[in-house]
Amino acid sequence: MLNFFQRFFKMESASGILLLIFAFVAMLCANSSLQSTYFNFLDIPVAIQFGSFAINKTFIHWINDGFMAVFFVVVGMEVKREILEGSLSSYQQAIFPAFAAIGGMIVPAIIYWFITQQHAELSNGWAIPMATDIAFALGIVALLGKQVPLPLKVFLLALAIIDDLGAIVVIALFFSSDLSTQALTISAIAILGLVILNRLKVGHLCAYILVGLVLWAAVLKSGVHATLAGVILGFCIPLKDKKGESPLHTFEHILAPWCSFFVLPLFAFANAGVFLGDVDNDMIFSALPLGITLGLLIGKPLGVFSFSYLSVKLGIAKLPEGINFKQIFAIAILCGIGFTMSMFLASLAFVGEADSAINTLSRLGILLGSCGSAILGYGLLKITTKNA
Repeated sequence: MLNFFQRFFKMESASGILLLIFAFVAMLCANSSLQSTYFNFLDIPVAIQFGSFAINKTFIHWINDGFMAVFFVVVGMEVKREILEGSLSSYQQAIFPAFAAIGGMIVPAIIYWFITQQHAELSNGWAIPMATDIAFALGIVALLGKQVPLPLKVFLLALAIIDDLGAIVVIALFFSSDLSTQALTISAIAILGLVILNRLKVGHLCAYILVGLVLWAAVLKSGVHATLAGVILGFCIPLKDKKGESPLHTFEHILAPWCSFFVLPLFAFANAGVFLGDVDNDMIFSALPLGITLGLLIGKPLGVFSFSYLSVKLGIAKLPEGINFKQIFAIAILCGIGFTMSMFLASLAFVGEADSAINTLSRLGILLGSCGSAILGYGLLKITTKNA
């Protein structure tokens, strides 16, 4: 049994499979006799207090605001690493996936808007189908092993990283409210501290974690979403310190497995539990789930493929060697797997909504769109890479 688990966690697809398992378990819990236990568990109040400073939230909010901040630390470090020494380190390497990512954000948002434009209460959800779940998408690709050309994997990774960067910008610009001047001031001081540590090439990760915790707490209280603190911390970890070692690689190596095998599965378990008892055909084909499903299933591949195709035909970018546009289209369909990132954006878009059906329907749309994209994308990728 121990050998089985060791082999499983070494698999490239392990994180994607684990996400699927936890999402399935959440659905079972939400639609069985465990329903009340499941939802009561997520609503358990958890408080941390230091003097007059207190953070009092339910467990699901700690997952979404706290644990996901750790995930965004890794995202920040991944983006920085790819920009400095990876698949985004040169114009030629970055421009092709950058165009694809831009298309993959614009077109799904337009499709969502077009379908939901008559429903003002749904207007905040335009960003939901913009997201790509990098762990899930790469997990699907990993199921085909060496059959998938390396440049195609690099393209998906770069695209997903730029996509995450776009999601971060969207969160910062559109999902912040009731800003606290005092908390923002403390946040600015903490960011300055992180920048100074970076410029001095301090290699002790404890210093960054300590200042990062202050930043997270201040951002949480400021009205800006707390996960942005994670991104800022990730960007401030230096690639090289005074001794020539790499704190960025070390910290990423420490955190990445925790995010893949604990944080993201926990997030999936907490957010994928959709009670389907009250859902009927009219609700499934209503504007919200339809807008999200079609945004992911049609808008995402249409945007990614059309923008990447045009960038090559207009001479702006070059198609990477060893891959063709049929394979790019297969990857574009896989980009419609929004899942965790889409659910995260949905939790921000419809927070505090009086009608809980809106949250249920948004998650239903995400599950339908993501599952459809995973199945179609896997099938097409298997066909297009068969003789590669």
